[in-house]
Amino acid sequence: MKSNDTGLRRIFRAFQHSIDGIIATFRSEPAFRQDIILCVLAAVLSCFLDVSTMSRIIMLFSLSFIIIAELVNTALETIIDRISPDKHPLSKKAKDIGSAIVMITIICVCALWVALIFLG
Repeated sequence: MKSNDTGLRRIFRAFQHSIDGIIATFRSEPAFRQDIILCVLAAVLSCFLDVSTMSRIIMLFSLSFIIIAELVNTALETIIDRISPDKHPLSKKAKDIGSAIVMITIICVCALWVALIFLG
């Protein structure tokens, strides 16, 4: 379903689709809501840490990767459920991989924070 929009209209529509995706994910995925809460709390915490401005910027920016990973995972799960709601080993494998993406992202962000707090 390709759009015929061009220029600023295309950019505006793309932005609106992105916002729609965030809203749909927020409404339908408890894990996404939990990640948002985690990131907001971490962002507030970062304001009280004794780190350089650049370290704080990196810490805050890194939180976006958690949200991105959860959005990718949700998109993957949605596609799989669209194809078939039936249980299948390949569907499980794909969903498990999506979950692993989120887990590894969270571990990496935590490791980055620890490094910046204690080494940076």
